[in-house]
Amino acid sequence: MKKIILIALLVLISVCARAQGPQEEYIRKYSDIAVQEMLRSGVPASITLAQGILESASGQSELARMGNNHFGIKCHKGWTGRTMHKDDDARNECFRVYTTADESFRDHSDFLRYRDRYKFLFDIERTDYKGWAYGLKRAGYATDPKYPTKLIKYIEDYDLTRFDVITEEEEAVMPEAPHRIEEPFAVNSRTAAASSAQAQEQVNPSEDFHFAPSRQMFSLNGVPFVYAVEGETYSSIAKSNHLFKWEILRYNDVSKDASLPAGAIVYLQAKRNQAPKGLDKYIVAEDGESFHDICQRFAVKEKAIKKLNGFTDPVDLNEGDEIKLR
Repeated sequence: MKKIILIALLVLISVCARAQGPQEEYIRKYSDIAVQEMLRSGVPASITLAQGILESASGQSELARMGNNHFGIKCHKGWTGRTMHKDDDARNECFRVYTTADESFRDHSDFLRYRDRYKFLFDIERTDYKGWAYGLKRAGYATDPKYPTKLIKYIEDYDLTRFDVITEEEEAVMPEAPHRIEEPFAVNSRTAAASSAQAQEQVNPSEDFHFAPSRQMFSLNGVPFVYAVEGETYSSIAKSNHLFKWEILRYNDVSKDASLPAGAIVYLQAKRNQAPKGLDKYIVAEDGESFHDICQRFAVKEKAIKKLNGFTDPVDLNEGDEIKLR
């Protein structure tokens, strides 16, 4: 009898030990913030938790303990916060240091949502954790060829998909995929004119617009535009759309001497002071986009974005710099 009781106690102790293991403790401690970040950014909580467990050794790594860095995010050129150095893919690499773990989780979400190289992930169903795991590897998040399978194993071993299940009310407030928000849509001239006139009434009731009926138009951030074709100028586009040249130059934040390459976006009304909801910021890519290019891409006024970010002329951007868009 005593032997049976002893065996039962040992089994119970073993079960309790497993229940209090580092992975389970990590999940218990950080699952709430992972879900909050999912609702804010769209990154599946299961992926966030699996990455956190793997990247931080369940919160026991030096980066996590000393720098609150749970995802191995390196400094990159745009980081201005505290740093720490350690060997990784190369010797003495620079890693970000956060004040709290919550900041690390938020930065991880933004790192994925607002960098162009990762935006395709948000076109994958939130419940497709395998698609996300392999997508992270394809985007270059990690060099380990086994990275996806490691994430998948954590997700399946600890049933992390249970944190991806949300209510209808929560689903309704989830942000759209970045590509869907950024993608221009075609509009006919009548729709564009009506939209433009309505928008302009909020700024100046005396302004009215009658766009060229034969030109295919598009809209981005509620602002109608056309794509320039070879040989066109701002003057010719202004004339064909019954605008003054100075108006179209002001709408597009360009000087009178600016060239107009084929394929360039030319807005036919004033851009907005901020980007649409769900595009809170933009993280500059490696290809060195200019500040003007970024403001044209998101249909936002350069003056408004400079004020929002505290920028002064000239705006010099580096890879990794973060630009607030709303």
